[in-house]
Amino acid sequence: MTELRNIQAELARFRRRVLVAGAVVLFAFGLLVARLVVLEVVRHDDLAEQAETNSTAIVPVVPARGQIVDRNGIVLATNYSAYTLEITPSKAGPLEQTIDALSQVVEITPRDRRRFKRLLEDSKNFESVPIRMRLSDEEVARFAAQRFRFPGVEVKARLFRSYPFGSLASHLIGYVGRINQAEKDRIDDSDDEANYRGTQYIGKLGVEQSYESQLHGTTGVQEMETAASGRAVRLLGSVPAKPGDTVQLSIDIRLQKLVEDLYGERRGALVALDPKTGEVLALVSMPTFDPNLFVDGIDSDNWKALNESLDKPLLNRALRGTYPPGSTYKPFLAIAALETGKRTPQQTIFDPGYFWFGGHKFRDDKEGGHGTVNMYKSIVESCDTYYYMVANDLGVDTIHDELKPFGFGQPTGIDLPGESRGLLPSTAWKRAAYHHPAQQKWYAGETISLGIGQGYNHYTMLQLAVATGALVNHGLKMRPHVAMDLIDPATHKEAPAEREAGVQIPVKPEYLDVVRNAMVGVNLQGTSAAAFRGAGYTSGGKTGTAQLVGVKENQKYDAAKLAERLRDNALFIAYAPADDPKIVLAMVVENGGFGAQSAAPIARRVFDYWLLHQYPNPQDMAAVQKGQATAPIGAPLPVADVPWPPQP
Repeated sequence: MTELRNIQAELARFRRRVLVAGAVVLFAFGLLVARLVVLEVVRHDDLAEQAETNSTAIVPVVPARGQIVDRNGIVLATNYSAYTLEITPSKAGPLEQTIDALSQVVEITPRDRRRFKRLLEDSKNFESVPIRMRLSDEEVARFAAQRFRFPGVEVKARLFRSYPFGSLASHLIGYVGRINQAEKDRIDDSDDEANYRGTQYIGKLGVEQSYESQLHGTTGVQEMETAASGRAVRLLGSVPAKPGDTVQLSIDIRLQKLVEDLYGERRGALVALDPKTGEVLALVSMPTFDPNLFVDGIDSDNWKALNESLDKPLLNRALRGTYPPGSTYKPFLAIAALETGKRTPQQTIFDPGYFWFGGHKFRDDKEGGHGTVNMYKSIVESCDTYYYMVANDLGVDTIHDELKPFGFGQPTGIDLPGESRGLLPSTAWKRAAYHHPAQQKWYAGETISLGIGQGYNHYTMLQLAVATGALVNHGLKMRPHVAMDLIDPATHKEAPAEREAGVQIPVKPEYLDVVRNAMVGVNLQGTSAAAFRGAGYTSGGKTGTAQLVGVKENQKYDAAKLAERLRDNALFIAYAPADDPKIVLAMVVENGGFGAQSAAPIARRVFDYWLLHQYPNPQDMAAVQKGQATAPIGAPLPVADVPWPPQP
């Protein structure tokens, strides 16, 4: 039987299907139109900017770091250009395989691999990290021929920091090293973030750190058109980098070398400055270290040798080392005694060789004592008993108040980082420093030791030099500084580094004259007279010896029976010429014994160099290094005849 079809029903279904299909098509087209409106209208500006960015790249141009030179223009820190082989982890393949393959083309040592891993930890994935420094031209050519095998690896030309004189003045100059994460975070939070784009190195110590902003310069930019592969097509525009300023120091590097040579293998510190300006002429810390070791990242063996050495070569003894001043403290106590009326210049005491206090016998350095002693003799002969009595009469808090204006126990404000405060004790200090009530109490017997620069007294050689400068500069205390001028590398225009005016200490000029006259007597007829015998100028000074271990009451100090590192420190402060001082210094020779034997001879050669332009001959130099010479041995050499630069 023939099936009858419902034509009307089928037509209705067909129409519904067409309508649904049409609706779907129209909806799809609506979505496309809506998306087109969003892209072309709503987000047009944003996407246009992104498209432009995709076709251009902003490349930072790292500025050349400024030089550091001494007062005579001798270059102490500079730059040189060299090729580096660098890997960008985000673009390279597996790092170990890449490095293994690279080692078949250029030499890559285990040290290179260790340094790369360490630098990788402080870097972001898209930053290039050096695997080899200072490639030779032959190595660059070999890699260029194999470049296609190493995606994400490239040769770059970079500027490297160089210190031509190696370890000479290293604590003063400092060094540069790769920016670590803490420094990167600090830069990112500062206004200098843009200026450090592309920069991998930063000043770490000394002048390199203190004058980082002046030495760094201003980063430039290059706007490059790039292909889809990231390859640079053409330069669209650029802003050149501005090199960092040259920092000219007040240091005389030949004087610095002279002092370091005179110390030899001994440990210690010396600071020499101009008392009228505060310019630091030499800042010595012995032993030193080679800052070139840190430029590429120091290897573990060298770091271990420096960090674990008993001599602590990384410690800046001139700024951070604090020492009991010994008898170099006595001239300042004498001023305090005069200012407070506790002593007059003519007033005398009798020294039997000891001072009894509280049932304890405080011994003088001279067996049998110095007899009748006035202030002049107390300084010239360094009478301990006199100053035991002075300290007892003054009391700890008066000593604190009278000596604080000279700068003891507080930073000098030098333009170098990391300066120690030292310790000028007082009853208030002790209460704050200790927690147990018995420890917080100040005992009268503790004051006695302060009189000879022992006890809680601890100061840096920089503080002692600044105080001595104020004493001989009519009470005007100058802030010390090592930077003298900033020189624009393009225009060569000089601008003086920022510095502060001096501070006048409220002390009577006649009291300063009394003490200075006695210090001249020290070098003419007192404890350091032998070192200054035959000098072509008049100078003043004060020797000091500071104990590191106590001696029992009935025993005599015998250095030969003590280990070398337990022997007394030798100290000396001095100035010259006496009538118009142009140089003052403070110094310590650790475990050197008597200041007159170990320290004063070095000071004599410093003054001979600065005032007479004379240099020790080799025989005299060797004798001073061994502590076997006071006055110079043999004829000195004219400075002009001493070869320069020194041989590495």
